[in-house]
Amino acid sequence: MKLSTRSLLLVPFLFSIGAGTPRGFFPESAAAQKKWEERYRSLPDPARLRESMRVLAAEPHHLGSEYGEKNARWILARLSEWGLDARIETFHVLFPTPRERLVELVEPTRFRAALAEPPVPGDPTSSQTEKQLPSYNAYSTDGDVTALLVYVNYGVPADYERLEKLGVDVGGKIVIARYGGSWRGIKPKVAAEKGAVGCLIYSDPKDDGYFEGDVYPGGPFRPGSGVQRGSVMDMPLHPGDPLTPGIGAARDAKRLSIAEAKTLTKIPVLPISYGDAQPLLAALSGPVAPAEWRGALPITYHVGPGPAKVHLKAVFDWKTVALHDVIARIEGSAWPDQWVLHGNHHDAWVNGAKDPVSGMVALLEEARAFGTLLKEGWRPKRTIVLAAWDGEEQGLIGSTEWAETHAAELKQKAVAYINTDSNGRGFLSAAGSHSLEAFVNEVAAEIEDPQKKVPVLSRARAKRLADAASAQVRKEVRDRANLAIDALGSGSDYTPFLQHLGIASVNFGFGGEDEGGIYHSIYDDFAWYTRFSDGDFTYGRALAQLTGTAVMRLANADLLPFDFTALSDTVSKYVKEVADLAKETREAEEERNRQIEEKLAWAVADPKKPFVEPKPRTPVPHLDFSELQNASEDLARAAKEYEKAFNAAMEGKSRPAPERLRELNFLLLAAERALTREEGLPRRPWFKHHVYAPGFYTGYGVKTLPGVREAIEEKRWEEVNREAETAARVLAKAAAHIRSAAKPLGSDL
Repeated sequence: MKLSTRSLLLVPFLFSIGAGTPRGFFPESAAAQKKWEERYRSLPDPARLRESMRVLAAEPHHLGSEYGEKNARWILARLSEWGLDARIETFHVLFPTPRERLVELVEPTRFRAALAEPPVPGDPTSSQTEKQLPSYNAYSTDGDVTALLVYVNYGVPADYERLEKLGVDVGGKIVIARYGGSWRGIKPKVAAEKGAVGCLIYSDPKDDGYFEGDVYPGGPFRPGSGVQRGSVMDMPLHPGDPLTPGIGAARDAKRLSIAEAKTLTKIPVLPISYGDAQPLLAALSGPVAPAEWRGALPITYHVGPGPAKVHLKAVFDWKTVALHDVIARIEGSAWPDQWVLHGNHHDAWVNGAKDPVSGMVALLEEARAFGTLLKEGWRPKRTIVLAAWDGEEQGLIGSTEWAETHAAELKQKAVAYINTDSNGRGFLSAAGSHSLEAFVNEVAAEIEDPQKKVPVLSRARAKRLADAASAQVRKEVRDRANLAIDALGSGSDYTPFLQHLGIASVNFGFGGEDEGGIYHSIYDDFAWYTRFSDGDFTYGRALAQLTGTAVMRLANADLLPFDFTALSDTVSKYVKEVADLAKETREAEEERNRQIEEKLAWAVADPKKPFVEPKPRTPVPHLDFSELQNASEDLARAAKEYEKAFNAAMEGKSRPAPERLRELNFLLLAAERALTREEGLPRRPWFKHHVYAPGFYTGYGVKTLPGVREAIEEKRWEEVNREAETAARVLAKAAAHIRSAAKPLGSDL
């Protein structure tokens, strides 16, 4: 095919290798930095990554387990061996494990769920039954209930609205929801709000089983007996130990009673396999499920209620266990009181080769490479902190307790937090604070994709173009100087740093070419990972190269490389989104009420099917976003002013005196804090960031400008204007802070 002139210009841009002076480095320090980075990137070794995974994933190592503590001490020994100052910090946290689990169909026929995952041939660690946690959902309340069953699709609020239209009430019923559509903890949360007395969650083969591909061990997808474990703690309220919200869970910490804990479920919940789910779903009658609710089981999906009646029993041992965070430090030579942090958790639900060991071994290679550089004479200007968190799977517990314990120091000293978790094979994923977007692009342009031999940034951009849903999206990807990064919701250890403490954060990982269905099951182990994921560990090496380069640049930059224009551009987009959402919601509510008045629903309803007359809703009141829009525009002006001053300093036109650099960098590292507010978000004050937060009804999925957006989505009209004004004040505070950071640059603004 003949390429257009534009395409010919695009190709070298798309696949060019990063070059030039790194952002934030004066010319005289840039050359030495690049030399040390090149040396660093030569050190991560796939063979060492493989061996570390073999050790760490050899046995189940969940929170509170013997092998979990053994792994923590093995990590500590390696960090110390490589010359890093390392220690273990221990916390004492609530961690319930099952005493009794029962799911049985008692009407119209009888069936008892196996609630077990059998070993598979050729997978030696899948048979470690005595050491494995059984399949369950942590922080479910105790319960013993028998009730009619209702299928609720993904169990999110919109699904219950659909059930209401079908005339189905879940009050007093047990619901069965499939995984997906939201974080798992949302499903029992919403079910309880709707009056259900119990909740089952199953993995449908359409989502990660035989519909997607061959099942394990013949392929990477979830077999019929595979179960997804996982926490159902109400983390949108707060993550961490349920009994010590806001403070570190030291042995002598003041604790809530279990009855006072707000993040435990209100109803019992258990996960089951699709093999166990099929007889339950097959026994349902009632309306046929909407087309988009139907999975891939060989049955007709009905919603109920009944005649299927289910007995659900879940009883737990509510014990306190020791949690072991491993923390290593490399003291800074010039600014030791400014910290660059990188963390990855080491605990798993079972053996956890992919989640999280694939990320943990990359962090260990980063640490080993830093140790080598230290012996060769390299020293970072700022202190580097490397962390192996415990208890992430149960609710980001290890990172949250550590962050809450060290909150005052972190607010003063933390430059940025880099997070990794699971790693795989394929495309770079990067999400985080948009003040780091230019920095992320710059670093990702330096790292070679091990399969395509082009920069990982270039391959990520190509993937974004290939997946674009419209010509407009493709144009934006091509025309934008930097590849946009996503915002962070929750689901990993960046949450306490970004959304509680206001520390600029970014999450990295590779994936997209190693999809499977072994998440949180006994089959996530060394055998599966080496067969179906990054079996040669070259993407593990790429991850170590990427994160280590990022840490080194943040640790050594003369001026911290924040770019506030990307932040202001993104915030402007979010402001437009919430204004458009309000307009669309108003129009939708007006149309809905008009249709009710015209009796359209009654006229088109099938008289042989259940019909529920919809009720009119309160009209949407006047909503005013002018203050928010003005604040967003002011943030954009402040960002441009800072960028002008920054460029002048880097070009030598108005370089600040050396003694002023420390003051300026402290202003820069605190810029993300300006986007927080001590009072936090409505009904969840632990979350203090007013640009990024996990959704109250999404759990992992991000809500941007969350106070405003969720007030509109949840039709809390009395809150919308108030939250818009609050967000405007936060943006104004951020703009003022960014302007204050421009002054020490010596500009004439």
